[in-house]
Amino acid sequence: MEANVRWVLLTALAPLAWGANYYVTHAYLPADRPLWGATLRALPAGLLLLALARRRPHGPWWRRSALLALLNTAAFFVLLYLASQLLPTSAAATVMAASPLAMLLTAWALDGQRPHRAHLAGAAAGLAGVALTLLEPLGAVSWTGLAASAGAMLVSSVGYVLSARWREGADPLAATSWQLTAGGLMLLPLAAAVEGAPPPLDGPTLLAFGYVTLVATALAFACWFAGLRHLPAATVGLLGLLNPLAGVLLGTALDGDAFGMRQGAGLALVAAGILLGRPRHPRPPAPPATAGPAGLPRRRVP
Repeated sequence: MEANVRWVLLTALAPLAWGANYYVTHAYLPADRPLWGATLRALPAGLLLLALARRRPHGPWWRRSALLALLNTAAFFVLLYLASQLLPTSAAATVMAASPLAMLLTAWALDGQRPHRAHLAGAAAGLAGVALTLLEPLGAVSWTGLAASAGAMLVSSVGYVLSARWREGADPLAATSWQLTAGGLMLLPLAAAVEGAPPPLDGPTLLAFGYVTLVATALAFACWFAGLRHLPAATVGLLGLLNPLAGVLLGTALDGDAFGMRQGAGLALVAAGILLGRPRHPRPPAPPATAGPAGLPRRRVP
């Protein structure tokens, strides 16, 4: 039980760092450079983790790393950047808050992991809580932005389920480094061809990219994929609800966003959803019955 609690707490660092990343990106990074933003987020973090892991892909991990890099890094980072650019923060975060349900259904479709009723109830409660906390009258919404946000949710769900399936043959740090490095290398020529030179890096921008690279990517992804190796995909997906909630709290503290009864009720619903979706442990099996006289079973010792 204590080991699972430690893995839950370690995994929770990832969505908290990603939630803070909303504010850092919005306040300090150029919003009109999604390809360079994704490249500068992925490639330095991947190279750093690769230097720490000191392991290259082997066997089937060459093609696995390429596919996971395309899903979890290249496509996801660009789509998320586009969604943040084209949508209000509340709309983008609300769509992404549906990721626990997407992970449940994706794990069911790809791996036959039939979700428990507690996980479905937790996902529904968490989604309702995030919607209650973040949803505002949106007016005219960019359908392109909604498509980008939904696409980011779907590709990341498929990538996370595949990561959980391919648990053997590579430690989390090495596998994460391969994905980030390969994803960054996929994006680098595309960013140069489409957006030209990298954005200028003044002091605040450089510090912001430092946070994005070291904390919100290198550390967060290592924690996230480690959690996927030790916790059910549904539980990890529910922990992802901390992502938009961290953004709400930072927005309230640093940007003066309103926080009232509705937001408080939303936070309570999300907490309830995470508790409902925590790992369940099967009861230990009862001691087997031993044969008594004439082959009759003796009563089990309580």
